[in-house]
Amino acid sequence: MSDPSPIITLTTDFGIRDTYVGVMKGVILGINPNAQVVDLTHAVPPQDIYEAAFSIYAAHSYFPKGTIHVIVVDPGVGSTRRAIACQTDNAFFVCPDNGVLSSLLQSTGDEAPQPMNAVEIQNKAYYLPEVSNTFHGRDIFAPVAAHLSLGVPLEDIGAPVQTLVQLPIQVPQLSGNTLTGQIVKIDRFGNAITNISESAIAGLESASTGEISAYEIRIGSVRLNRFNRAYAESGVGKPLAIIGSSGVLEIAVNGGSAEKQLGLKREDVIVIRKIGRSCQKI
Repeated sequence: MSDPSPIITLTTDFGIRDTYVGVMKGVILGINPNAQVVDLTHAVPPQDIYEAAFSIYAAHSYFPKGTIHVIVVDPGVGSTRRAIACQTDNAFFVCPDNGVLSSLLQSTGDEAPQPMNAVEIQNKAYYLPEVSNTFHGRDIFAPVAAHLSLGVPLEDIGAPVQTLVQLPIQVPQLSGNTLTGQIVKIDRFGNAITNISESAIAGLESASTGEISAYEIRIGSVRLNRFNRAYAESGVGKPLAIIGSSGVLEIAVNGGSAEKQLGLKREDVIVIRKIGRSCQKI
């Protein structure tokens, strides 16, 4: 049985109106016609490195071992910022060294940081013949990913890098009976996705005396006192708290947009406080 075709994912802020994404795919397939190219997302807000960091962190573990993830959210394109290629036990990452790997590199409270071998992309044999100052996704990142998919060793791409740029990613803080976090992303449905994981909430519960606790969930002017198992457990148009598909707490509105209806935005603080005994389970 032959080895499966290599998978290369693309995460960008390019959108789909222009030809940028298609051209990157053309470059990859011109070098390795057997590559499977997967669009992870091209809807990262322009130059939003924080959202790119969260997106690749939330999605990468669902791909087979050896997948190559290309992330091009690059406000510093053409500047002195480094281009890097990195390898973990399970995947490769090809991207600018601008913090897009921060969520992988830093502990989230549930997992240890991802150990990475990283190199600066320097070997021009793996670039396109001509490199523009404004489209390194096409001219550097896509061809390097394609060559990696053909088995080119990471050390052939460039010299080792000891430290990578990291953004100040916030992690939830537990203090007594209170867990404090923040919104890290607003999704297409207007759901406010936080950095508070289900296990962090369970840790707050385990700090009790063995009783199942009641909670107050505060964000802005919103006060909630339960965790839903489904959106439909709350009435249409009603706000709710739920553990979403990424395993983190979301604030949503059943049939509506929490962003619009509640005026929520990224970096808003959310506080969960254990307030006493209840029969309500998470």
